[in-house]
Amino acid sequence: MSERELRDGREDGLMPLKSLDLNSVTSCAGLVRAMASTAFGGRRLGQALDVCLAMARDSECKVVMTLSGAMTVAKQGRIICEMIDHGLVHAIIATGALMAHGLTESIGLTHYAIDPDTDDKELFLKGYNRVYDTLELEANLNEVCEVVADVLANYAPDEGVWSSARFCRAVGEELDRLDQGPGILRSAYRRGVPVFIPAFTDSEMGLDFSTWAMKGFLKKRGGAEGITPEELFTVVPPYNPFLDLQEYARFIAGAETLGIFTVGGGVPRNWAQQVGPYFDITADRLEIDLPGPRFKYGVRLCPEPVYWGGLSGCTYSEGVSWGKFIAPEDGGKYAEVLADATIVWPILMKAVFEELDAEK
Repeated sequence: MSERELRDGREDGLMPLKSLDLNSVTSCAGLVRAMASTAFGGRRLGQALDVCLAMARDSECKVVMTLSGAMTVAKQGRIICEMIDHGLVHAIIATGALMAHGLTESIGLTHYAIDPDTDDKELFLKGYNRVYDTLELEANLNEVCEVVADVLANYAPDEGVWSSARFCRAVGEELDRLDQGPGILRSAYRRGVPVFIPAFTDSEMGLDFSTWAMKGFLKKRGGAEGITPEELFTVVPPYNPFLDLQEYARFIAGAETLGIFTVGGGVPRNWAQQVGPYFDITADRLEIDLPGPRFKYGVRLCPEPVYWGGLSGCTYSEGVSWGKFIAPEDGGKYAEVLADATIVWPILMKAVFEELDAEK
């Protein structure tokens, strides 16, 4: 006789699933709620809605948003602005390229669709830079360079030294002054949200920053005649990335509870998450008392599976082993949606905004 039991899942507290009934759905929030009772990516998206709402409703929670990938070229920038404007984001860590491409949109410029099978050599000759199925015009980036130069010429950082956060604040202030439309850095400036770009030199803005410094050097020198590349590339702008590290650490130290919302992986994700270990090793090596900050909430939108190695911190479970996150059994709430952010991010945030607006 078989020893196998034929139990009903309800006896063990299992969640029964429900077939998705589109006829009963009347809102985006309702759709995502219904998807939470299905399976696979749909259920994960429903879980992400719950975590986002938990972060938003926790008045003590400071939410860090990390961004990588071509999200502004992919026209997701307004979602970021709305998240900032709704008070759902309190600090941003991003790639420089993402912010640079977002800046083109902020000053009224345009990206264009393109067939990815188009001859890239031909695109280069026309001044078109391809990002998957979208074009960033070189002419756009030249205008970004002008904005960067104006900011560097007219804004003075503390102690005469720039960091990415100081620079992004100044750009946001300039965008607000120009008033040419919405933009991530403008919204961040208006809401007092710091924006950090850890790999600042890996971006058009970083290159513009460097060429601005070299241009100043040549002006003082009396021109470029006779200069060698070896001499030119010794010029270094007044920039210190450790100012960013310490400003971010101060931000984290001032938070009662921490949440993180991640699109993609890359340097922004890991730079944001390493703050717990940074506090731990500082306390240990300097033999002083410091808090041990851990993220309590987390939502990640990224299509990469773990074994590709592109998550820069991998799963939230792995992050627990590094002292970056609170374990779920201790109250941590996390959702990882393995999908293209341009598909699930708009749906998720529309659902979040609907539910939060209904509570007002």
